Amino acid sequence: MGAVELNARPSPDFAAKLLETSTLLRRAASEFAPVTQASSLGAEDVVITHMINVQQLHVPVFVLDTGMLHPQTLELLERTRAASRAPVTVYRPAQEAVVQFVAREGGDAMYRSIELRKACCGIRKMEPLARALEGQRAWITGLRREQSGARAEVPLLDASDATRVKFNPLARWTWGDVWHYIALHGVDYNPLHDQFYPSIGCAPCTRAIAAGEDFRAGRWWWESSDTTKECGLHVKPQAGASSPVAASAQANFAEGEVKASQEAGRSQEEQAKECGLHVKKDEVTA
Repeated sequence: MGAVELNARPSPDFAAKLLETSTLLRRAASEFAPVTQASSLGAEDVVITHMINVQQLHVPVFVLDTGMLHPQTLELLERTRAASRAPVTVYRPAQEAVVQFVAREGGDAMYRSIELRKACCGIRKMEPLARALEGQRAWITGLRREQSGARAEVPLLDASDATRVKFNPLARWTWGDVWHYIALHGVDYNPLHDQFYPSIGCAPCTRAIAAGEDFRAGRWWWESSDTTKECGLHVKPQAGASSPVAASAQANFAEGEVKASQEAGRSQEEQAKECGLHVKKDEVTA
């Protein structure tokens, strides 16, 4: 049984969520250009890319090819680039930095310490991300509140960064909503999802999960559950003065924002299953 058959169960208010997401994407494209979508090619991200294409929005997509992605992810990337109306740009790490790191620390450095794992993420993710976001007023992600305890209060629009606004249009969607949309529209997805990989990152740092395990249990599974597992991509800046763009966005959006409490039954260990993309900066020890 594949991911669609296992997971495609829409919530009762799916239609309202779909309208909310479509409206938010249109607003991002019309009011916050230049704006771009960050795609890991996971289930959430392929849904967003599909909606961008269906609505013919002027929102380009970017993917970070870390050099360590699964073959299935790379194959999906090529299919997406061929089929997408929106342009898909691939950003890769600086080759010299990768070569020097591997020569110095070895190919298995990420398993030896959290510091080395974060250093690897910094080279393979953070530096390419900075290039991808350069000059952008806003970006769009596939964050959902249901993904982990650490993401339980992800806003639909996050204006906490003085540099640019972050849109999280699927924040209120459930996993069942995501797969219902994929099934309804025949959206192409990573076949690793059919092999019990709900969250897919670099191949050395991702495994399939067993029945009953947390959604992100397959990420950096060798690390202690009492450590903050982050790579920095979604770390929030320290509270402070925001840019006029961010302040205006937050003020205009505040009335419509709905905050969700943490989903019942999720363990505290989930909060550690973060790569840093969506972790508040003041929660991370320097």
